Amino acid sequence: MNNNENKSAFVVSADWLQQRLGDPSVKILDAAWYLPAQNRDPKAEYEAAHIPGAIFFDQDAIADHSSGLPHTLPSPQVFEQAVGAMGIGENDTIVAYDGPGILTAPRVWWMFRIMGAKHVFVLDGGMDGWKAEGRPTTREIPNPTPRVFNATFNAAAVTSFEGMKAIVETRLAQIADARGAGRFTGEEPEPRAGLRSGHMPGAKSLPSGVFSEGGKLKDLDALRQTFAGAGVDLTKPVVTTCGSGVTAAIITLALQSLGHTDNTLYDGSWSEWGGRPDTPVATGRE
Repeated sequence: MNNNENKSAFVVSADWLQQRLGDPSVKILDAAWYLPAQNRDPKAEYEAAHIPGAIFFDQDAIADHSSGLPHTLPSPQVFEQAVGAMGIGENDTIVAYDGPGILTAPRVWWMFRIMGAKHVFVLDGGMDGWKAEGRPTTREIPNPTPRVFNATFNAAAVTSFEGMKAIVETRLAQIADARGAGRFTGEEPEPRAGLRSGHMPGAKSLPSGVFSEGGKLKDLDALRQTFAGAGVDLTKPVVTTCGSGVTAAIITLALQSLGHTDNTLYDGSWSEWGGRPDTPVATGRE
């Protein structure tokens, strides 16, 4: 999808997407989601203006509500039902976008991929960039014809709490944490109440914003340098984590863009780890 060899094969440009508006095989998803502190309402923004043909993908609704954690990955059956109702099949070309670009759309990219979709992309620049360039928007809400989405769930791509505990104990995989540096060191409180501050022992700090510039994913050379600078060895396994499993997918996107396939995402992330009394927590930069 990307002719530039130094750019991720998983991102598409605004030009690329605009040329394909109205193509029935290209499904566009507004995957915006925000923390309360960001003071942005993704559903209201979608209803006010979205890319023509885009459907709102509610990350809080399409989730496992029995986990007690925010937007936990849904079962394949729940996912099939939700995205089938959006008129999406597993062989469609799927493009997810968010507001600022490279923020929450990678989580939806990751979800579709581990559920078996083959052609899934993230829009570089997001909706903010799209609007800033004067590209077309609409208030018209699509009414898609339901389809059957056949999920092929890759359970091995998701790390459970028990799996995470084992990784912390054995150091068999590197831990890449996408939360901000202050939350990682424990100097800043968590935005969710009741969570301890700090990080998993042995984790590396890779704040989600370091992978993009102006809402666009950095080129492959810059992504490589980012991992090297944080002390991540790309020849070894990596597990990604964050506050609640959303921005961890930005690290996953960056890894897979570089051809790193031995990576998993810890879905419970800090909401689970920091919310338990029995988990080891480190503070400081290391």
